[in-house]
Amino acid sequence: MSSCRGVVPFYADLLEACASTKSLQTLRRLHARTLTLGVSHHRFIRAKLVYAYACCAQLYEANLLFCFSNHQSTFLFNTLIRAHSSLNLFSKALFIFRRMLLADKPVDGLTLPPVLKSCAGLSALRLGRQVHVAVLARGFGLDLANSNALITMYAKCGDLDAARKVFDGMPVRNEISWSALMAGFGMHGMCGEVFRLFDEMVEAGETPDSVTFTTVLTSCSHAGLTDKGKEYFEMMKREFGIRPALEHYTCVVDMLGRAGLVKEAEELVSGMEMEPDEALWGALLGACRIHGKVEVAERVEQKLNGRQMRVAAA
Repeated sequence: MSSCRGVVPFYADLLEACASTKSLQTLRRLHARTLTLGVSHHRFIRAKLVYAYACCAQLYEANLLFCFSNHQSTFLFNTLIRAHSSLNLFSKALFIFRRMLLADKPVDGLTLPPVLKSCAGLSALRLGRQVHVAVLARGFGLDLANSNALITMYAKCGDLDAARKVFDGMPVRNEISWSALMAGFGMHGMCGEVFRLFDEMVEAGETPDSVTFTTVLTSCSHAGLTDKGKEYFEMMKREFGIRPALEHYTCVVDMLGRAGLVKEAEELVSGMEMEPDEALWGALLGACRIHGKVEVAERVEQKLNGRQMRVAAA
């Protein structure tokens, strides 16, 4: 028995490390070892196995182990809900949440954010409102993660007044709170509100991060505000010291392409310090197709084919 007490925490720590590194090959070796040692049925090991497989996006194994668990705890339900939601399997995530409620398992502060994300992904506003009531009833109304998830849910479901009400009622906000509300207004074409929120954010002493600028640049692109987008792109580097990532370049290329500035978009891509990915090349090719820029498209296609050959060789 004393030997088992030593083995369980040791393998639990190893499984936790696999979950953190998403090392599936190592996870399967450890799983086999726990079977050999006869500790795979232990409640703690079983929970760690479910968690590790879920973190590695192996949902079949995670669900199977969950079904064989004698103790289906809130932690395990949360793990599966979050894993399915993170892979955009929103209906399945909500199905697991319903099973959790039917099993009379207590909901904690980690349960509801992925549930709200799933409601947002399905535009299930009515269900989202019911979950909002659950957030308040269980005392999570002031929790930052839950409030941010509520803003995103209401914004994606089109209820911007409710999103703003949640935002205004938050005693503490972070950059995610601001970006979520900006994204909601941008999604519905209300760029003026996006820019006002950005200014409010800076005045409130919050520092915009890369996600914030992705949101603003996307709004500029969709609204055709090319000059404004260029201004924010330069601002993120000059004033906030944020090095543009691929998603920022993709936004700007898309923005320039929509405006017919295909040559400028090509020059921007050529001057990048990092290698473009397929999404970025795709944005440039899309602009070429719309505006009939055959020569640019041929150059882009050659570079894209070269990249695919290098990836295949690696």
